[in-house]
Amino acid sequence: MAGPKRKPPTIAERLGCCFWADFVMPPIVRTLERSGHLPALLAKEQQRREQTISRRNPFRIYEPEPQDVFVMTYPKSGTNWILQIAFQLIHHGQGEFDHIHSVVPWPDAVLNSWTMRNYAISTDYATDWKTAPEPIRLIKTHLNWEHVCYSKQARYIAVVRDPKDIFVSYYFFIRENFLGGLMPSVEAMYQSLLAGYLLGAGSWPVNAAGYWAQRNRANVLVLLFAEMKRDLEGTVRRVADFLDIRVSDAVIREVCRKSSFGYMKSIDQRFAPYRGAPWRKRAQMLRKGEQGASAELLSREQQAEIDSVMAAELLRLGSDLPYDELCGDPRRRKRE
Repeated sequence: MAGPKRKPPTIAERLGCCFWADFVMPPIVRTLERSGHLPALLAKEQQRREQTISRRNPFRIYEPEPQDVFVMTYPKSGTNWILQIAFQLIHHGQGEFDHIHSVVPWPDAVLNSWTMRNYAISTDYATDWKTAPEPIRLIKTHLNWEHVCYSKQARYIAVVRDPKDIFVSYYFFIRENFLGGLMPSVEAMYQSLLAGYLLGAGSWPVNAAGYWAQRNRANVLVLLFAEMKRDLEGTVRRVADFLDIRVSDAVIREVCRKSSFGYMKSIDQRFAPYRGAPWRKRAQMLRKGEQGASAELLSREQQAEIDSVMAAELLRLGSDLPYDELCGDPRRRKRE
């Protein structure tokens, strides 16, 4: 695979998909919701996804090399943010790319849907790292820890984010870029999150607990999204130390500048899906990037229930992930 293919959808594709997405399927989705059948279908889709991962996981046959740094996240957990930080450090603040997946492989993208085929460059064709000031190859994945190939000679960076904020970001991302009128209601998605099979993303507690359990390995760095928001420069320095990158304060400042939300938002199309679904006019990746703002879609009661269910599931899994710290709202602490 020579790299991402950017061929736009044909007029016939766009018209056909628009017809089904805007007129035929939405009433069916609403009917399934009213009849109570949608949760079972979402659960079945999650089961199919897990079977696909077990059967086609590209990491089963991949042997990590010393230059490999795996960036591991649950979807919408600051994936592009940590990729930008690491990439800019590798290039001493001067990293350039037309799209992040022209330089960063994402092997498990092929497991998602036909819209993601040929989306990211393969590890074989990712050669940008060879001429970088720091010869490090980044590899992105959304898979749980047990599905990622581990090697003592490679390194691993994970980011864990408040599941309530993930929910809001994920809902808008999927609706605007892919499903459109096919998007289940907020309530249906909320119930699926509590049940452990958020559409196309799987169980958040399983994912988070798996990453967190590896934090004491010398070659694993686990970051909390809330901490990244509180202290960007501290995060950049921590990642630099983990990657054994020694640079000047001026370089650190430049990496921070290029890793700010404002800067990344200004180059959103370098991170966004190349086209998303054929019926979407413009794919967008970065939305708000906030911490503790889940009230946009969730009531206080729903937020409290998510916290209760997720904390209980982490406990059941035997995880000591500091859930309260993870979900801390810096604005609330400032008021207090």
